[in-house]
Amino acid sequence: MNTKSLSLHVPEPTTRPGDAPDFSYIDIPNAGSVRRPDIHCDPQAMRDLAFDLIRVMDDEGNAVGSWNIELSNEVLIKGLHDMLKTRIFDERMLMAQRQGKTSIYVQCRGEEAIACAQRAVLEKGDMCFPTYRQQGLLIAQDFPIEAMICQIYSNAKDKLGGRSLPFFYSEKEFGFFSISGNLGTQFMQAVGWAMASAIKGDTRIASGWIGDGATAESDFHAALVFASVYKPPVVMNVVNNQWAISSFQGIAGGSANNFACRGHGYNVPALRVDGNDYLAVYAASQWAVERARSNLGPTLIEWVTYRAAAHSTSDDPTKYRPENDAESWPLGDPIERLKTHLIAKGAWDDARHNAMIDQLKTEVKAAAKEAEKHGTLGKGPVPGAAEMFNHIYKELPPHLRKQRQEAGV
Repeated sequence: MNTKSLSLHVPEPTTRPGDAPDFSYIDIPNAGSVRRPDIHCDPQAMRDLAFDLIRVMDDEGNAVGSWNIELSNEVLIKGLHDMLKTRIFDERMLMAQRQGKTSIYVQCRGEEAIACAQRAVLEKGDMCFPTYRQQGLLIAQDFPIEAMICQIYSNAKDKLGGRSLPFFYSEKEFGFFSISGNLGTQFMQAVGWAMASAIKGDTRIASGWIGDGATAESDFHAALVFASVYKPPVVMNVVNNQWAISSFQGIAGGSANNFACRGHGYNVPALRVDGNDYLAVYAASQWAVERARSNLGPTLIEWVTYRAAAHSTSDDPTKYRPENDAESWPLGDPIERLKTHLIAKGAWDDARHNAMIDQLKTEVKAAAKEAEKHGTLGKGPVPGAAEMFNHIYKELPPHLRKQRQEAGV
């Protein structure tokens, strides 16, 4: 009889506070070494792409390999502009939160390439179902950032009337579905929306976004079942930034295997991509989007990146990971990598780069000042009590009509 006590395996991160950063668990192939299949490729014939890592830019900033689709300088400079604007916007909103102008803010520092590059591939009318770290989906469309700041400040010009958390934008006309705080719902919503688009005979596709932690939610698997069965036109993005608040990606199963290969159980084609390589993100997104538009069904993509900032302004990452972890991330910084690529092409230089930074800082500062004219958290016009009854139901139900009457509003 075996009398040995049973035990559980509890995944542990490679490092903790006080340790030296260690990313040896990530195997990084040479740029350009991963093959690019035809969009009609059977999922069974491309299983290796869920275990590899698609990279285009090498260490010197050169674009190499079959995933290099030779983007124009104009497209690349626009991508650099979008990422820089997103980061500068984040920095301004972080400062605003520290000044008490909003209650909480979430940055996407280090992850800018993923949202900005995919948005460049999508078309008007396509619908994104994002989490709270995809502000680049709006900024890359040149969406008015003053409107974003008004929503963050919950002021008199907040189109949501203060009914949603700061940075939970909702912009239907810009293909940005209302953000949900219940993470994982985005995949089910994206698949359902894509199914509806196909049923109507429309031409629009959907793009869903979740983090590595949300892959452990049942919605992730339910969405893959529907995607596998009905093959709707949807791109399913898993942003593996290594940390779900203070739980590292191994708690969601990332140590047992990567997240892209989960598509194999549903016969959904899957890619694993360097999320800090703008060129790779653009090319992989274009491949998946073209597949969806060609009625070839869904694609699951794992974007390998790193959450360089805190989870939110309520979080202190030094409590659970080395303080200088982000500086040692082996895939580098997406902005610096694209800048290096453009300089290597002779299409950019430090002077133009610094001028762009100055111009964007001025633009973001001006938008913030304009938004502040309409109030910030706790300062400015206060909505009347009657406002709480508006914009909730199309027709106010009897019990709320009674409450409004009792309140005298």
